[in-house]
Amino acid sequence: MRVLLFANGPVGAALAGWLREVGAEVVGAVVHPEGRRAAGEALLTALALPPDRVFDGSTLDTPATLDAIRALAPDLGVSLYFGYILRRPLLDSFPRGVVNLHPSLLPHGRGAYPNVWAMVEGTPAGATLHWVDEGVDTGDIAAQRAVPVEPWDTGETLYRKLNEAAISLFRDAWPALAAGTLPRTPQPAGNFRAHRVKDVAAIDEIDLDAPTTARDLLNLLRARTFPPYPGAYFRTEDGRRVGVQVVLEPQPGSSEGRERQ
Repeated sequence: MRVLLFANGPVGAALAGWLREVGAEVVGAVVHPEGRRAAGEALLTALALPPDRVFDGSTLDTPATLDAIRALAPDLGVSLYFGYILRRPLLDSFPRGVVNLHPSLLPHGRGAYPNVWAMVEGTPAGATLHWVDEGVDTGDIAAQRAVPVEPWDTGETLYRKLNEAAISLFRDAWPALAAGTLPRTPQPAGNFRAHRVKDVAAIDEIDLDAPTTARDLLNLLRARTFPPYPGAYFRTEDGRRVGVQVVLEPQPGSSEGRERQ
């Protein structure tokens, strides 16, 4: 089976290297352009492909890139944290379809920053391998793995947990995917929102006078705690921004509290 990867970031790099180790025939790859690429050096090293088989994701809609991909005669497309939407006629170039690895428990957490929205919206978290259609994370589910969101998790810790779950899920699903026996389960119907990258900007500014609950405010603050990246903030009276991040630690105080009563 000839595989073409759409990959980005540490998860894309880790799984690209793993696919080489298990002998998968990766005939080409599509990556983000340099300015949008994460873990780019590690990814290109893991792919170990000649330059003429590595394509710029920003050119996917051009006839030249489409023709070059078709010339590789891929059977299956595998999307690993790839940030561009795959559409027809590109999708029709893969006789065995395209699967996407997404760090959420679909249909919850479609789109960008699922680690943030699981906390802010209180939805289940996890990793999903799904078949790609022309929507945003709307295709049939192939495999899933739930990830618990602990009260002391932050955007950073949940991000890392989701990445680990996604890598493990893909490795476990690969034999069935390679054999062509991976299932297709339609996602449940409903109004499940797909978030864009810019959506976090709408929640980052804290209105100090707006009514809220301690729970909602804490969930926002911990969801946006991911140093060194900026997160939530409030404005002083003269308009200056003050960033807010939190430190959360589980404490073994429950049994001690009972002893004192």
